[in-house]
Amino acid sequence: MQKIKNLSIFMVCLLIILASTLVFVGCGNNENKIRLNEVTHSIFYAPLYVAYNLGYFEDEGLEVTIESATGSDASMTALLSGSADIVLVGPETVVYSQGTKDSPVIFGQLTQKDGSFFVSRDNIEDFSLDDLAGTTIIGGRQGGMPAMTLEYIIKQAGLTIGTDTANGQVNLRTDVSFAMIGSEFVTSGCEFCTLFEPTATNLEKEGNGYVLDAVGEFSGYLPYTVFATKQSFLDNKSEQAEKFLNAVYRGYQYIATNTSLKAAQALEASFSGMTTEELQIAVEQYLAIDAWCSSPVMTEESYTKMMEIINSTSQTQYTVDYDKIVDNTIANLIVQ
Repeated sequence: MQKIKNLSIFMVCLLIILASTLVFVGCGNNENKIRLNEVTHSIFYAPLYVAYNLGYFEDEGLEVTIESATGSDASMTALLSGSADIVLVGPETVVYSQGTKDSPVIFGQLTQKDGSFFVSRDNIEDFSLDDLAGTTIIGGRQGGMPAMTLEYIIKQAGLTIGTDTANGQVNLRTDVSFAMIGSEFVTSGCEFCTLFEPTATNLEKEGNGYVLDAVGEFSGYLPYTVFATKQSFLDNKSEQAEKFLNAVYRGYQYIATNTSLKAAQALEASFSGMTTEELQIAVEQYLAIDAWCSSPVMTEESYTKMMEIINSTSQTQYTVDYDKIVDNTIANLIVQ
């Protein structure tokens, strides 16, 4: 009887030890799980997908899941609500979100030019912004970086934005959600729209338009897409944030030091609807305009240009200081 009692006590102790072990293991795994929410799924974010597909996150000991949203506002909602740990968004969304509890902070930059392309109903050789005069162009959601950048370059070209297209004004539509631009272009009869890859190429493949020049060729350098998280995440999980950004940085380096074919092959798992040749063309297009940052550090100069674009196209004037929303601590460590 005593042996049975002793055995029972032993089994209870063993179960407690096993349960404790599982709890600690589970906690350890959770520490290295990162939920990323991206503004959309685009080849424009190639360094991220290369890092994911080549196992760079696993090399860092991270388990990363990627969920796509339908615009920066939706991604920011995911971050603020706690359903995402890190977001890949336009930096303007971080500006708009200041003043919220546990305000978001930019800790790394991914792209440095507008990544959308002008898409036309007609095939226009030697396209210039003057071709927009007297037409309607769908430019995305009002207040979003694609629409604001487009408005900025149209004005810089000396064109007037308005609905009087008969007298040469450019009717810039900002009433279409980011995810619906392509379908609205096809059905509306508008002469132009701006789309990211692979949506632009897919629309052309379907015979619904022609991909022209990149918007980034006209807008120049500006912080276009960034990684942001809550300040509490940087405070409590800075090691994980550093590992995450380092993996993405390795993804960029792979693209920069290999052929466009190899880069395209590394992207195939993320874009099953595109051929390797189409992926290669998109990679070359983005390389040609220097779309991806060679350093994840976001400079104050680029931030100033972004704020110029926001304030020149918005009814609200924003005065958020660079140091308040940009923390380059981790980015500086990675490029040392």
